Amino acid sequence: MTPQGVNIKYPEKLFIGGQWVAPMSGSSIEVVNPNTEEVIARVGEAGPDDMDRAVAAAREAFDNGPWPTTPPAERGALLMKMIDHLEARIPELSAAWTAQVGGLASFAPVMHGGGVAGLRGIAALGQTFKWVEQKKGMVVDTAILAREPVGVVVGIAPWNAPFGIMANKVFYSLIAGCTIVMKPSPETPLEAYIIAEAAEAAGLPPGTVNLVTGEREASDYLVHNVGVDKVSFTGSTGAGKRIAEVCGSRIARCSLELGGKSAAIVRDDFPIEAAAGILGNTITVMSGQVCAMLSRAIVSKHRHDELAEAIAGVMKGIKIGNSEDPETQLGPLAMKRQLERVEMYIEEGKKSGADLVTGGQRPAHMNKGYFMEPTLFANVDNTSRIAQEEIFGPVLCLIPAEDEEDAIRIANESNYGLNGSVFTTDVQAAYDVSRKVRTGVMGQNGMRMEFGMPFGGFKQSGIGREGGEEGLWPYVETKTILLDGAPARL
Repeated sequence: MTPQGVNIKYPEKLFIGGQWVAPMSGSSIEVVNPNTEEVIARVGEAGPDDMDRAVAAAREAFDNGPWPTTPPAERGALLMKMIDHLEARIPELSAAWTAQVGGLASFAPVMHGGGVAGLRGIAALGQTFKWVEQKKGMVVDTAILAREPVGVVVGIAPWNAPFGIMANKVFYSLIAGCTIVMKPSPETPLEAYIIAEAAEAAGLPPGTVNLVTGEREASDYLVHNVGVDKVSFTGSTGAGKRIAEVCGSRIARCSLELGGKSAAIVRDDFPIEAAAGILGNTITVMSGQVCAMLSRAIVSKHRHDELAEAIAGVMKGIKIGNSEDPETQLGPLAMKRQLERVEMYIEEGKKSGADLVTGGQRPAHMNKGYFMEPTLFANVDNTSRIAQEEIFGPVLCLIPAEDEEDAIRIANESNYGLNGSVFTTDVQAAYDVSRKVRTGVMGQNGMRMEFGMPFGGFKQSGIGREGGEEGLWPYVETKTILLDGAPARL
């Protein structure tokens, strides 16, 4: 059972060792549409035995298969075939996203088209990356630096952007020469099935790409498997801490792209109406369910009330509705528990003494689905829960500051450091402020994204980077070879 417009050959099975196999658990996972609260898909559910089978297949493919020793340029050529397959299925990827998490149908083709296009840059690293370098040593005549695959990778992706995040993990793993076990979120498994079908269609060796779908307990079991060399995880900081603990116990590699509570610093030179338009519309992107979301806005005290009123005006004009409607600007939250989480934080915000300027309720005209109005709290204390914890919903905190230096202090007063922005007409000022904020990405005048560049966080927002050449480094080990002379070939 799959949603309309999504054609998956064997949704009730798992992809292990190049074969579509029934889960040994005999169980299935139901996927619910957040617009309608109806079940729209069922997929096979992997248990511990299935996780072991998948790791064993990936281990065999890495230890004895041809993929790790295939020249990187040849690996890249095969990955281009995978990308061609995925490109033809952008409409299916878009339909799957909208059906599973309520992402806007109007935005889905752009999101997934861009995601597929970005994979070509990863595949091209097969030809452009310095896989082997020869250097002159200080003691020996010749030093060779060889970048070799880290081994068997487990890729764990979240539910908010399931295709792009999982595909990046798969393609970086594969271009490096690793084999991979995909473990998508149980709420959004369909994209991983399409990726597995692309690997099959491109003729990748059996066991190079594997797919298991499971709940939290089975995922924890998978991460514990000693056959896994590296875990690449995107998701909550809480889950990331658990994965880091497990990997650390046996010195397995891990890269973690975790949560955020990113701040937008609105300088005094930036127009109020322009700032309100950006902030009020940004918080509705993917219903606020973006790790890099600008969920804190910091402004000088003397401009605070004017900006709060302007943002509220923007938010009140947002059209809330079914994500299939091309006129909708704000669709549902992805699931019931996420709606309940956002409602909990709104109550916490009220208790904290912050001013609830607008929103904070389920829309009166929506009697079904997991919808929440865009919500603005003003006069927020930066030490409060709503300012310090990731809400993952359409809730914006407006925080007053004494001056620019105080705004920078407030931005840095966070356990997170994933994204941020400086609203200013002065490019030099944007650069200078950006250098003072402890975060992995900073943009001028909005939630800026550049997917060909490194993305990742400081502090509890993660370890490692995804995107660009830097995104490949977590999937390779550097071997130093010291020789008395130069070899005839590398």
